[in-house]
Parts: sequence; structure tokens; C-alpha cells
Amino acid sequence: MAFVTANWNPLGEAFYRKIELYEMGWNLRDGLRDCLIAAAPYGGPIALLREPQRRSPSARPQLEIYSASGSTLASFAWKSGVVRQLGWTVCDDLLCIQEDGTVLIYDLYGTFKRHFSMGNEVVQNQVLEAKVFHSPYGTGVAIITGAFRVTLATNIDDLKLRRLPEVPGLMEAPSCWAVLTQDRQSKVLLAYGADLYLLDNTSCIPVTPPGLSPQANSIVSMCVSFSYKYLALFTDTGHVWMGSANLKDRLSEVDTKVRSPPKQMAWCRRPKSEQPSVVIMWDRHLLVVGTCKDTIQYHLDDETVLVPELDGVRLISSTHHELLQEVPSACEEIFKIASMAPGALLLEAHKEYEKESQKADEYLREIKEQSLLGEAVRQCVEAAGHEHEPDTQKTLLRAASFGKCFLSGFPPEQFVSMCRDLRVLNAVRDYIVGIPLTHTQFKQMTTQVLIDRLVYRKLYPLAIEVCRYLKIPEYQGVSRVLKHWACCKVQQKEEADEVVARAVSIKLGEAAGISYSEIATKAYECGRTELAIKLLEYEPRSGEQVPLLLKMKRSQLALSKAIESGDTDLVYTVVTYLKNEMNRGDFFMTLRNQPVALSLYRQFCKHQEQTTLKDLFNQDDDHQELGNFYVKASYKEKRLEARLSLLQSAVDEYNKAKNEFAAKATEDEMRLLRFHRRLEEDKGEHLMGMSLQDTLQILLSIGLHKQAEQLYKDFRVPDKRYWWLKLTALADKEDWEELEKFAKSKKSPIGYLPFVEVCVKRHNKYEAKKYVSKVTPEQKVKAHLAVGDLEGAAEVAIERRNENEISTVLSQCSASSDRALLDRLNRARNATGKK
Repeated sequence: MAFVTANWNPLGEAFYRKIELYEMGWNLRDGLRDCLIAAAPYGGPIALLREPQRRSPSARPQLEIYSASGSTLASFAWKSGVVRQLGWTVCDDLLCIQEDGTVLIYDLYGTFKRHFSMGNEVVQNQVLEAKVFHSPYGTGVAIITGAFRVTLATNIDDLKLRRLPEVPGLMEAPSCWAVLTQDRQSKVLLAYGADLYLLDNTSCIPVTPPGLSPQANSIVSMCVSFSYKYLALFTDTGHVWMGSANLKDRLSEVDTKVRSPPKQMAWCRRPKSEQPSVVIMWDRHLLVVGTCKDTIQYHLDDETVLVPELDGVRLISSTHHELLQEVPSACEEIFKIASMAPGALLLEAHKEYEKESQKADEYLREIKEQSLLGEAVRQCVEAAGHEHEPDTQKTLLRAASFGKCFLSGFPPEQFVSMCRDLRVLNAVRDYIVGIPLTHTQFKQMTTQVLIDRLVYRKLYPLAIEVCRYLKIPEYQGVSRVLKHWACCKVQQKEEADEVVARAVSIKLGEAAGISYSEIATKAYECGRTELAIKLLEYEPRSGEQVPLLLKMKRSQLALSKAIESGDTDLVYTVVTYLKNEMNRGDFFMTLRNQPVALSLYRQFCKHQEQTTLKDLFNQDDDHQELGNFYVKASYKEKRLEARLSLLQSAVDEYNKAKNEFAAKATEDEMRLLRFHRRLEEDKGEHLMGMSLQDTLQILLSIGLHKQAEQLYKDFRVPDKRYWWLKLTALADKEDWEELEKFAKSKKSPIGYLPFVEVCVKRHNKYEAKKYVSKVTPEQKVKAHLAVGDLEGAAEVAIERRNENEISTVLSQCSASSDRALLDRLNRARNATGKK
């Protein structure tokens, strides 16, 4: 295939080719003269700052942004300060570095995003030169001021300015300089005459490149490779020194025979290639130099700009966009004249097969005899990835497919993956899209970054097709693209809110992983509050709705959504926000209209804000709850007068609530407190805070029967409760005489069996027998048994002719009991049973 190698040029053991990517679609009258230009790597956009054609005070420079194919993306008059340098970030944002040190950032479509300053010293001394570079930390900016000092920012998204040390003896602008990235640290290499200095955070070290020509009086130009691993220096003698960026190794030194300083230099080296080369450009003259003494020369028809890439150099002129690169080894093996590589033979075999020639079999046999058919297929697949022409790609892939037919167990993954990659690459290389990625760049960039770039350029249909074709998980692919589309859609202010909200809901549908709240937030940031509210209606998660509604000052709606969610934490969040944002009256009125929120807030106040709880009850005229509040508050008060005051307030509120029972109980509590005070004053007994029953019990136990009797009468303690308390207290004290008096004082409301049981429990059957006769007939059997009087129990049971009682007595009798008593009980039970 002679036409494939027609633009190949040898350099040492390698070949170089210049591939036309596009005929530029822009219309530049004066070409690229008198303008600042910056092109983003990985086939990114191009920015031009053109001086006005007519010189007048009102004329403004024009900032223009194009795709790599020359399609206009943005154009506007530059109304800010003098720009020293343009550059692109890793996210395709445009940096405009002004002479006062201000850096303005614009997006791909010329929309201003933000700005930052490179420091006060730069404002005073102005920017002499500036460079934009990429490091492991992100996009950086380096400048040299009018005072010949270097200021560096490694990452503009996390701005930390570093003023590098002063270069000794530097009294004028350096002849050239570059930013190096070594050991995850950014340094500056600066040339002043024949001297080189390496500047880092703390030091300025003079360095000498190994093997640099001694005839050199000055280093006039330098460039760093795309990977920051290699360095090239151009001296005033016309020599190019190439070596490692750490200045420890020398690769080669070539005499270009041209002593004038070049306009631009760039490394042209493929990853993993052993052939280093540098592209040097003068006016209308381009030179490629490598490790050998040979060079490749190209004539340039127009002003051209070099754009270093991962695997080559892009050449941009006013009419054409080209890629200069080392020919990949797979392509060289296949297409080199008279090549006998397996891939070349397989390609010839397929061509002969299509001609229905028997030579196809001969070529296949030759490959098979060397057991290289698998290698031939791999070479064809790899070479297809490095070719830009779709016809050449198809030819190579067909040859690979043809070779696969004669292999058993050949893994298809490489072939299938390459077919998919090329289909995507051909789509984004299209003139309308204008992203001329190579396969090497695509693999380095990753699919996710490519989709981000398509989204950033608002190429949503293509981004969605790529996601679907590559079978990217929906939440990482289509859903992410749709979310970006929706965020862009809500910024189109010419369409009504209803129309936009409906379009977004229809397009997004049930797409996985899309948060409507994020889209609504974007709408709110654009000043479209009503649209944001409509979009939030489609958000199924209340936890995502509520924060944005609060941010939009739609607190009532936020509260309603929080309550609908059933999430108490969310309701508390809204209530807390309302409390901080509203005055007290409006806050309480809002809660009155939301019973659920009011109930939850009351629960919160019960534990955290008692005073607020009281205000809530007052606001609602809730006298019952106010009474409860005062009662609970009284328990926490240590001073008696304060407790009584709170309880009186509770009584007043209960009366207003017409709760007589609660009012009466509270009044009793107050009386008890006063009684405790008098008791403490008179007897020195501290019973404050005890209940009525506990107070009675203690009074009886310590022998204050008179006070206990008074308490019993004043508080109308039920007779049975009082008798039990006094009975227990006297028995515990073993005051049997007082107990007997108490039993005789009046008829016991609890009967006299308890007297018997209490005495027996205290092991005093003698005292217990005194009360047996007073026990009612129904309980006499139990009383006799309690004191161990079987005879008496038997007499009562037989007399009452109660079978159950007779059986109870019999159960208490033992074999050693009186035989005559057992016979009497048995006869009585039999006689009772017959009746």
C-alpha cells in the first residue's frame, strides 16, 4: 500500500509522518500573525486573542474560541486588561493571564467563571512572561515579574502561591525558562546566558547539562516533553541538546546549522518509544531532529503553532490542522516497503483472497509455518488503531478477521475492543465534533473523560450514543449525561418554567441515579425559583427536597414535605431552621397549622427547652398542659415557697381547664407540703417531698400517732389504708399494748384476721389469740389455724358444716394428730357430703 507510506520520512531507525486532521473552518484574514494562541492537549479547543485591525482608542482585541476543526465556539470583545498568556486547564477551561497578575477563567463557550490574583508583588511589578502547565495536582500557572522573580501556583483550584528564590545576578529577563515536574514537585529551570538555574521552594541551584557543547554562549530556547521526563535545549551555536529532565543523562546533541532562535520547540515522542526527537520551528521552516545526525525538514506555507501531545505534535495553521508523529511500530511493520512481518503477509493474503487468488493460501502457509498467525492478527488490529483514515482501518480489521478464521481459541477481546474504540474515535474526529484524538490519547484519557468533554461541549446525543454503544453502566453514562443536559436546559431563560419542567421530566423519565434536587439547585442558582420548585415535585426523596426548599426560603412547603416523608429527623431539621429564621410569634403560628410538627416540637421542648414549652401552651391557651407544666416544674424546685407558688399556678390553670380532680389533687399536694414544713419545725423530722402514704407510714413507725391521726383526718385517707398502715407500723415496733388499744378503739374496717396474721408473722401467737374471737365466722377457721389451734378450727368448721373448711382443717392434720379429732372431722365431712 504505497499511498500509506507516501508521507513517511526516515529519521535514524524510525519513520515520521504528517497526517492532515482537518482543513480549518475558520476564516482568518491575517492568519495567526499578531495574536496570542493556545490549544488544549488531547485534541482540545483553540483560543485566539487577536489585536484589532484598526488602531483606535475604542478598538478592542477579540477573544475567539474554536474547536480543533476551526468551528466557532465563542467570540467576544476583550474588555479587560492586557493579556500576557493564554492557556487551558485539564478541564478545558480557558485561562487568561493579564499583565497585572490577574488570571481570568472562562468556559469553553466564553462564559466568565471566576478569577484570582498571583499576588500583590505581581500587581506592582507586572507580569513579564507566563506559562500554564499541568502537574499531578492539576493545572498550574507560573510567571516571571518585572523584578525578575518567579511566582508559582501548582493547582489553581487550591490556590497556594509560592515565590521562588531569587536568581543571583539576574538583572534582565531570562533568555528562556520552563516548568519541570519532578518527584511530585513543580520546579522552574531558567537560563541566563550560558548559565542554567534550577529553582524550587527553598533554593536556587546552578546546574550543568552533561555533554552540552562548550562553544555555547547562551541557551536561547528550551522545551519539556509532554510527560515532563525529557528536556531539550537550543543554544546560540545552533546545537540542540536532548536529555533527561533531571539533567543527569544526555540522549544526544545535534547541530541544526541554524543559529537564529526558534519560534517554538516541542518534543515528538511516542510512549515507550526508544527514538527521542524534537520538533523545532522557525518562520516557514520546520525541523525534526533525533539521536542521529540526520534531520527531517518541512516547509511551512503559513504561520504555524506547535501543540505538544502525548504521542506527537499537532501543527495548526490558518488553513490546516496536522499531526506530526513517529510512525507506530505496528504500522511500520505492516506498511514498510518489502516488509516480511506477519502482519504485512496477512494483509497481502487478505488482498489476494479478495481477488480470489491462490497466492492468499501461499501467504497464509508462510505465516503458519512460522507459527506467527496470532501475532499477525494482533499487528493488524493494533495498526488499525493508529490509522486515521477509516478505509485503512477497515482494510486492516478485515485482514485481522480473515486471519482469525484460521486460528482456534484466539481471544476475541482485542479485536472487539478495537472495533468499538475506532467507531467512537471516528465519531468524535468528525469535522462537526472536532476532537482529533488518537487511539493512544483515548486510552490515556479514558472513556469517562471523553464523555465529560462531549457533555462540556453540549454534544448530548453523541455522548448518550457513546455510552450506550460502549455499554457503560447507566448511572455512570446515560444518567450522568442526562443530568448535565437538564442542568443546561434550566439555564435557557427564554422558555417558560412549565415547558422546561415538563421537558426535563419527560426526557429523564425513570433514569437511574438522577437527582432532581441537583437540577433544581442549578435552576435556583440561575434565578429560576419557581422552576426549581416544579422540578422538586419530581424528586422522590424528601431528604433531597427539603434542604433546597429551605435555601429558597420556602419554609412552609419544606415543612409540609418533611411531614409527608414521615422522617422525624427531617421535621426537626425544618423546625429548627424556622425557629432561627422567624420571629417567635410567626414561628408559633406556623407550628399551630402543622399539628405533627407542633407535637414533635413539644416533645423536643420537654427535654431541651422548658421555657419555650410554656410559651407554646400560653399561645394555645392550653390550661391543662400549663397546669401539668407547673406541677412538673415544682418537682425540680428546692425552695418550698417556690414550689408552693408553682403548684398554686397549676391549681389556677386546672380550674381554668375545669379539671376539678387535678385541681383538688394539686391542692392536697400543697397541704401536704405545708404539713411537712410544720412537722419539721415542730418535731425536726424532715419528710419534705414524700408522698402521703410514705409520710403516714414514717409517722406511725416513729410513734407520732397524733400527727398521723391528724394527717389521716385532714386528707381523708381511706380507713382501710390507714388501719393497714398503723397495724403494720405497731407490729413492726412490737408495741402490742398500743396495738390492743388500737383494736379496741373502734370496729376495724379491715376485720381482725389481719391482726392475727400480723402477730403470727412476728412470732407472737399469744397476742394473736386475743383477736381470734373477734374474727368473723367466715374467717375463724383461718384464724384458729394461724395460731395453731386445730381443735378450735375443727369445732368451728364442724359447727358451720362447711365441707371446704373441714377439708382445710383435715389437710393441716398429721398422722400423729388426735385420732378422735380425725374421726370427728371425717364423719362431719361425710355427713355434710350426703346433704
